[in-house]
Amino acid sequence: MTFKTFLIKYGEIGIKGKNRYLFEEALVKQIRHALKKAEGEFEVRREQGRIYVDCLGAYDFEETVEALQHVFGVVGICPVIVTEDEGFDALAETVVSYMGEMYPQKNQTFKVDARRARKNYPRNSMEINADLGERILQAFPDMHVDVHAPQIMLSVEIREKIYIYSRIIPGAGGMPVGTNGKAMLLLSGGIDSPVAGYMISKRGVKIDAVYFHAPPYTSERAKQKVIDLARIVSHYSGPIMLHVVNFTDIQLYIYEQCPHEELTIIMRRYMMRIAEHFAKETGSLGLITGESIGQVASQTMQSLAATNEVCTLPVYRPLIGFDKQEIVDVSLKIGAYETSIQPFEDCCTIFVAKHPVTKPNLNIIRRSEGKLSEKIDELVKTAIETTEKIWVE
Repeated sequence: MTFKTFLIKYGEIGIKGKNRYLFEEALVKQIRHALKKAEGEFEVRREQGRIYVDCLGAYDFEETVEALQHVFGVVGICPVIVTEDEGFDALAETVVSYMGEMYPQKNQTFKVDARRARKNYPRNSMEINADLGERILQAFPDMHVDVHAPQIMLSVEIREKIYIYSRIIPGAGGMPVGTNGKAMLLLSGGIDSPVAGYMISKRGVKIDAVYFHAPPYTSERAKQKVIDLARIVSHYSGPIMLHVVNFTDIQLYIYEQCPHEELTIIMRRYMMRIAEHFAKETGSLGLITGESIGQVASQTMQSLAATNEVCTLPVYRPLIGFDKQEIVDVSLKIGAYETSIQPFEDCCTIFVAKHPVTKPNLNIIRRSEGKLSEKIDELVKTAIETTEKIWVE
């Protein structure tokens, strides 16, 4: 069966009251952007609390559905048959034809769920349910009605036109990107940070990203790996401006001047400072990290408090209560896992201490940073000024 229209179902947007139209408009914008990557020409429209995608010519069904499944805010994608109101008999014929073509096995249970948005229609919803059900049973005697747990839920919406559908393809859920501000993601080549970017985008947050590169200790392939991860996340979040910071000189200087057990914490504190600079420059309202409590030495409660201290913007950690397998499951779901496990080291793993402090004392950390003198400020300034910016989509 060929479908020329999709009904887009949304979730949380429906409870937004008087501001709902703003969220609907944001969702329409994201759908239009996503469909640019699909073959075909499409029109996206809002109508009476519904969002529809009309396919204006030839298109690739699977490719179109996949594009729609990457849009946050969409909870269901329904391929629909649209017909003019030419009387109940014509509607019944269309419904019977639809059931016949959609379901080759005619021994299934079904339920008709009619909604009459146009109140001048001569039958009410209960009458439409009963009468259409009767016509289906007449056409397919081996089918049976089950109002509690039907195998087929046939939906019929009576509006200016009549919409018929029975399949709901799951969407990504969440909120449309851009409806909840903007944030800066600290993106590494690991499993966690791309998942954190996906999770925060799912709540409607637009993201950009910062990656700390350490040539020659990290290769160009490690950098390309991060670009690839940003591209995977951008399939859900929309385009990402990736800031590639050359962190080598800062890391080497900290390595030379500070106790080795404090290296990870102090390096992380300087990463947060630099990330916050770009966050403020781009109008971001917070920083995003992929940290999870207790996963590694730098992610104990004490370590997280030590890195937080240098930030004036809030730091959001979407994965804070996740265990590793839960993070891996999401990484697999979004298609990032195989890229994340490629064996190219990032700067965090190159300069890791053998015995990192797990409960850092802030006074001691500040004292160690005090030994870095004005040179560290110059190195940070240079790193910021030489940052490479890459548009990823």
